[in-house]
Amino acid sequence: MEKRKNSDFNFEKGFTFSKHVPEEISHFDRVFDVFKDLLTHTSGDIEEAFEWLDMLDKEYDIFTDEYTLEDFEEDLKKRGYIKEETDDKDGNTGTGKGKNILTAKLEAALREFALDQIFGKLKKSGIGNHNTKKAGIGDERDGENRNFQYGDDLATINMTESLKNAQINNGISDLRLTEDDLIVEETKHKAQMSTVLMIDISHSMILYGEDRITPAKKVAMALVELINRKYPKDSIDIIVFGNEAWPIKVKDLPYLQVGPYHTNTVAGLELAMDILRRKRNTNKQIFMITDGKPSCITLPTGEFYMNSVGLDEKIVAQCLTKAAQARKLKIPITTFMIAQDPYLRKFVEAFTAMNKGKAFLTGLSGLGQMIFEDYEKNRIKRI
Repeated sequence: MEKRKNSDFNFEKGFTFSKHVPEEISHFDRVFDVFKDLLTHTSGDIEEAFEWLDMLDKEYDIFTDEYTLEDFEEDLKKRGYIKEETDDKDGNTGTGKGKNILTAKLEAALREFALDQIFGKLKKSGIGNHNTKKAGIGDERDGENRNFQYGDDLATINMTESLKNAQINNGISDLRLTEDDLIVEETKHKAQMSTVLMIDISHSMILYGEDRITPAKKVAMALVELINRKYPKDSIDIIVFGNEAWPIKVKDLPYLQVGPYHTNTVAGLELAMDILRRKRNTNKQIFMITDGKPSCITLPTGEFYMNSVGLDEKIVAQCLTKAAQARKLKIPITTFMIAQDPYLRKFVEAFTAMNKGKAFLTGLSGLGQMIFEDYEKNRIKRI
């Protein structure tokens, strides 16, 4: 008998089994992952990301003679990830060479990349949708059967079990399906969750040589992508707060930057609660990512009262009042504090106690997983 190589077996039935050789990642895909990470750091500034790529290439040989930075830029354009925005002196588009800008396709790719980076390992755990314990009209079968009752949705009738009943009750020769034969399969009522994610964009988010805003952006993009995929009936709104607070759109997340702001936590909470008041869902929550103490409030005159030294009693008192208001509205607040200062811990503890919410004193590396796990737990608990 002729010996065959272990990597190539040919059986008589015509099947050929060959050793699997992993497909090599393309030049574009290899660089694209690095580029997406750089874009998040540069807040969507493509030219700055290219500059970083060029610097990294000099040190790590990212590009080759066969595939250059220019080739990569051209591929980005061909695949619809970037496009040129050109303006003439009068502001009209279409003349001259302009700067490269992100397309909606690349913005979506950044959210997907953030999801894979932060939740990649957790996604493999197979955690499914979480439903209520209350049976009702829904789209999630739970396997429990019961007799049909007036008012039941006809879509929930288990025809196999109903026909069995008809055969038993009436016989095969005189097969009739009556109301008494009908069997209904219970479904689980799917509830919804409305979440507001608050992101601190005060200047302290980049102080002391630590970039805290980039992980916050990645978490926000990943959470949005996760909810859209796994819980499409849930809603998530993103707001940012510095001296003031304002909502941002999902597509704006890659471009988010820290400003020369103080931290007006009260304004952020007011806006978050205003958004959630308009939601019809029963289940509502606020996630707040911050690294510093509240240092600013808006006075009735519209002017800002600011104090960056220590914890100002006037500012703290208003924060605690807002925490209590959220509690009355049955809106729990989960605070993710990217700081370890003892006096800030005391504030967070008081704030959390007033709201009966939760607080996590965390570093940057585990922030994404903490938020993901807490979102899951809150869904199970609240729903």
